[in-house]
Amino acid sequence: MQLKHTLAAMAFGLTAVSALAQTVVGVSWSNFQEERWKTDEAAIKAQLEKLGAKYISADAGGSPEKQLGDIEGLMSKGAKALIVLAMDKDAILPAVTKATRQKVPVVAYDRLIEAPGVFYITFDNVEVGRMEAREVLKVKPKGNYVIIKGSPSDPNADFLRAGQQEVLEASIKKGDIKIVGDEYTEGWKPEVAQKNMEQILTKNANKVDAVVAANDGTAGGAVAALTAKGLRGVPVSGQDADFAALNRVALGTQTATIWKDSRELGREAASAAVALAGGKPVDKAAPWAGGAKKISLSSRLLTPVPITRDNLDVIVKAGWIKKDELCKGVQAASAPAACK
Repeated sequence: MQLKHTLAAMAFGLTAVSALAQTVVGVSWSNFQEERWKTDEAAIKAQLEKLGAKYISADAGGSPEKQLGDIEGLMSKGAKALIVLAMDKDAILPAVTKATRQKVPVVAYDRLIEAPGVFYITFDNVEVGRMEAREVLKVKPKGNYVIIKGSPSDPNADFLRAGQQEVLEASIKKGDIKIVGDEYTEGWKPEVAQKNMEQILTKNANKVDAVVAANDGTAGGAVAALTAKGLRGVPVSGQDADFAALNRVALGTQTATIWKDSRELGREAASAAVALAGGKPVDKAAPWAGGAKKISLSSRLLTPVPITRDNLDVIVKAGWIKKDELCKGVQAASAPAACK
């Protein structure tokens, strides 16, 4: 009887210790209203649960100032590691510095935070830019090109632009391509991208042959501006594989989207946060110093996949989108193979 009581007490004690030792991971979202972050969040939550960790979060709603307070709040709630999707690469630094001083590891999620000690996880954004330009170039090797960039406060915008330039440079030098518009999109907002595209069309008397857009939101803005002018068949790129963009690819109004499986990104970020909180190294991490400040960071760069009408079935088979949603409004006569 005494042995049973002792074993029971030990079991209870271990359970209590386990509960007390549960790692709390705080996630700071920059602008959670964007479609893709909901997919990322689900993956992060699922992986943390699998690892026995707890998820807490805050949404800055697009405000760099609020994000500073959000991070402070997450740490006050017991976060032992932070996953941060930064709204502004510079504005976020005081919060990151404070976390580092308190020995709370920071995972820079998808967007670079260039500060010592930060772990950076994203897809290879320079390669994403190459893919965006490459897919448009295949369809339209000559003509007037418009570049719709991402937010000026997000380093990814410039990584993407650098990759795009690598692919387009030779054609620009030959005179086959002329860049007639090259604009940032404040806050990655589709309505800003649409306005920029409208102004570029007006300036160039609607003589635009191709658009390399930084992501699917900005691509949607560009497509809306083109459609309003009755311009059809103009190649447009994007990235993120948003459902609306995939439908546009199926419909033929967007040429390509670059799929960055955010389920994989979320899982890997959650695992990295838990490892770092426990003082352990992150699997498959490698040094990276590709930022403007050339600060060496431990990082993971995942591999993106270009999606066009020719391989839409890849994304359906992966369970990313259902066929009926992908093929909504697609006419049978012009349907891609994935919609037949």
